[in-house]
Amino acid sequence: MVLEEMRRLRRRVVVTGWGAITPLGLTVEDTWSAMLAGRSGIRRIEAFDVADLNTQIGGEVRGFDPDLYVPHKVSRRMDTYALYAMGAATQAMECAKLTLDDELAPRAGVLVGSGYGPVNYNHRVADTLRDKGPRSVSPFAQIAGAIDNAAGEISMQFGARGPSRAQSTACATGTDSLGEAARWIQFGFADVVIAGGADNCLTRGDFAGSGNARALSTQNDSPELASRPFDEGRDGFVMSAGAGVMVLEEASHAAARGVPILAEVIGYGSTSDAYHWTAPHPEGAGAKSAMRAALADAGVDASTVDYINAHGTSTPIGDEREVHSIREVLGDHALEIPVSSTKSMTGHMIGAGGAVEAIVSCLAMRDGVAPPTINCDQPLDPEMNFVAGSAQEHDISVAMSNSFGFGGHNAVLVLRKWPS
Repeated sequence: MVLEEMRRLRRRVVVTGWGAITPLGLTVEDTWSAMLAGRSGIRRIEAFDVADLNTQIGGEVRGFDPDLYVPHKVSRRMDTYALYAMGAATQAMECAKLTLDDELAPRAGVLVGSGYGPVNYNHRVADTLRDKGPRSVSPFAQIAGAIDNAAGEISMQFGARGPSRAQSTACATGTDSLGEAARWIQFGFADVVIAGGADNCLTRGDFAGSGNARALSTQNDSPELASRPFDEGRDGFVMSAGAGVMVLEEASHAAARGVPILAEVIGYGSTSDAYHWTAPHPEGAGAKSAMRAALADAGVDASTVDYINAHGTSTPIGDEREVHSIREVLGDHALEIPVSSTKSMTGHMIGAGGAVEAIVSCLAMRDGVAPPTINCDQPLDPEMNFVAGSAQEHDISVAMSNSFGFGGHNAVLVLRKWPS
């Protein structure tokens, strides 16, 4: 009864802008076009020496120019994860045709998270301290080296004077950021929120650690084939970098501005496994409860879901548990709808993954097409439609986007197509 009353009273949240920086492209539309073509963004790593690493492949962002988004005097003090976030946020604000004036600025928030944060910057600080001594360390080190740097830079860039913060829930970060931002708007704490996630943890240290944990694919000779969610031959995920940011807005506020509404955020669920740092719960308990919570929050039945953008990282255990969870929650309906993993093309962008995948879910509704799961040659569940190999036309009015992270973090969004 309490949830029903809250749902009745709360305000509607819509998407009015989006931006993305990914291994597939430097904009939302470029990324989407590459996905529909079934293109992989996975290559041999070029940013650092990988010769002695077990995993030598990843999803690097190529051709990104920070000068398009921030002055050089600002960009030189920022980690690449924050620069990607700034690029995606700028694109999202331009897409939303939004300027924060003195009246709106106090009602505009920023919630941009990261799984790993500014790891490249902090590694450089450690190297500088070791090689050149303490006087050579930048006075901005404690600012640029913090996980809230992207959120802070974005709030200053656009003049957002409402709540501004970062959060970190590993691979669920982007989805959690969008879900929590939607709640700010639903319950009146903000009218507009710039929300999403960003990461660039492509470093020798992170590759070594994740490799030693046997979490990463080692298909170094065929990078484009390495990320293979829901395929019997999967051997681990492919680590990638990127950013995804949405402008979320209270529906009547967006309508008053007369801007196109791209989709509606209708449900969000977040849970914890409380089980293991890297392995999902054996029965997928947290994943199932997050999906059910998101559906309950949306006030819709599982049978109304037309498409699922799965977490689908390409790990042996994780993919199997997600399939089990989807079938438990949706029942026979899980066999009637497309369920795809776009990580097969982008790799796993960690904190950015859920945000980019929420954008992809909105695009799937907009264009009536489910993006493919490439490299899914031997589906682990032959009864399910993993959209193997190529995109499929499909009428999509309600989409679910799943994110399940290390540490047992689970986050799910339910999105709805906005009537034309």
